[in-house]
Amino acid sequence: MTSPTDTRRPPARLQRWLPFLGWLPQQNSRSLRGDAIAGLTGAVLVVPQGVAYALLAGLPPEYGLYTAMVPAVLAALFGSSRQMISGPTAALSIALFATLKPFAGAGSGDFIILALTLTFLAGVFQLLLGLARLGALVNLVSHSVVMGFTAGAALIIAISQLPHALGLVFEEHVGVLDLWPRLGDVRLDAVLIAGFTVAACLAFQRWLPRWPGMLLVLLAASLLAAWLDPQHALIPRIAAVPAGLPPLSMPDFSPDSLRSLVPGAIALGLLGLVEATAIARAFALRSGERLNSNQEFIGQGLSNIGGAFFSGYVSSGSFTRSGLNASAGAGSPLAAVLAALFLVPIMLLAAPLLHHVPMPAMAGLLLLVAARLVDRKGIREALQTSRSETAVLSITFFSTLLLALEFAIYFGVLASLVLYLRRTTRPPVVECMLSAAPLEIQQALEEPCCDVVRIDGSLFFGACDSVAQRLERCDQPNLVILAAGINFIDLSGIHLLRHQARRCHGRGGKLYLVWTKPDVMARLQRAHLVDGDDCRDRPVTIGI
Repeated sequence: MTSPTDTRRPPARLQRWLPFLGWLPQQNSRSLRGDAIAGLTGAVLVVPQGVAYALLAGLPPEYGLYTAMVPAVLAALFGSSRQMISGPTAALSIALFATLKPFAGAGSGDFIILALTLTFLAGVFQLLLGLARLGALVNLVSHSVVMGFTAGAALIIAISQLPHALGLVFEEHVGVLDLWPRLGDVRLDAVLIAGFTVAACLAFQRWLPRWPGMLLVLLAASLLAAWLDPQHALIPRIAAVPAGLPPLSMPDFSPDSLRSLVPGAIALGLLGLVEATAIARAFALRSGERLNSNQEFIGQGLSNIGGAFFSGYVSSGSFTRSGLNASAGAGSPLAAVLAALFLVPIMLLAAPLLHHVPMPAMAGLLLLVAARLVDRKGIREALQTSRSETAVLSITFFSTLLLALEFAIYFGVLASLVLYLRRTTRPPVVECMLSAAPLEIQQALEEPCCDVVRIDGSLFFGACDSVAQRLERCDQPNLVILAAGINFIDLSGIHLLRHQARRCHGRGGKLYLVWTKPDVMARLQRAHLVDGDDCRDRPVTIGI
């Protein structure tokens, strides 16, 4: 007999395209209350975050708040994670700024249109990957690539915000060397406000982590700036934020814009998927939920496509807001939807007040964000344990500093693939002693003159040359290969074994395989290299 809850459950096919039908009917008064509290907490947190990240992206401050509305709702409704919240992030903000800097001036009308176009293209790329069921593609971006990229992005963030923290004004983007001649112009009031912001945020994080520390610190910094500079003449403030809902917008679909932005859109789309999937996996492990990477790709793609038409720039999962969302009691994606809805009255009432926030305070906040981006524990672990991971991390880090950010990601992924291929194409071939083999194998091999080697890797076309060079060092008539580590063999591997069997036969001996796996044995039988059954417990002679 079918229960009442089963009759209300939507068909699986419909739920696949509209995943919110799986969790929305399960809401009750208790879960709604928890999601509402978590949503209100997230809405308060995103105000200073959104403004800071928009400035980091070279956009007017309100665009960070717009990105926390429609994109966040779409990602929650069509994604897979129950606790992750999407919106503006530090890494994507700095990546967007670096991608568009060669095309238009930060904050200009052309820059905003290009940002919307880049967001749309990144969303299309993400959606296509999700529809093609390529969720595993994100695994090509190793953790070392992400660590190197974020560390480089953190350094770029810090350098870009130092002039504001020091009270210096430059006409264009500057580097560290540009600051040295201007150190005599540093304003102590700006340094005081930036230092107060950093210290107060750290204090809230240490002793009052559940409080909206960033918002309270910005309020206190604004009061401090009003006391030091009541006329708004010496300490710069952020631009005025208009009150209202996100206005409708239109990306630029001209062929020239699309052609120039596609490479950056692919890199930003991939980075956004890496961020979102990593965060969603972390919370899925904590809660025991089952994550659908393909559905998460679709959700992120739709959020960026929709956001491009509602004045939002490229977004992804936010670890800070997601962590706060989970700790505040969120039980479903409804918390993310409510956070976006609660942000509407906050925008209408509090947006004009943001004009009083001093730029040194925002710079201090962004310097703190940059410091938190660096995964010190992960970097230290990579440096201590793995040369290959250290190489990937270093290549990505320096590429981020020296090249366009989208190419830094490509270089990191390419370095990861090269090192992976280097490992797989050079499987270890270890010389062993026959006396270490089980007694029944020793008894089956009556030939006294034999070499014994263990191959710890698949025999495919890329590895055959390396394995062949190692096997050529074996000079005994008989050769025994312990094949427990051979998980796969292709035609090139079959040719290698046939050639080695002929070499042994020419010396008056034979080639034996021991502990051969069933799939490998089946391929050898189809190639007529072996006869009989696929017993793993006795040596198998390779024919010529």
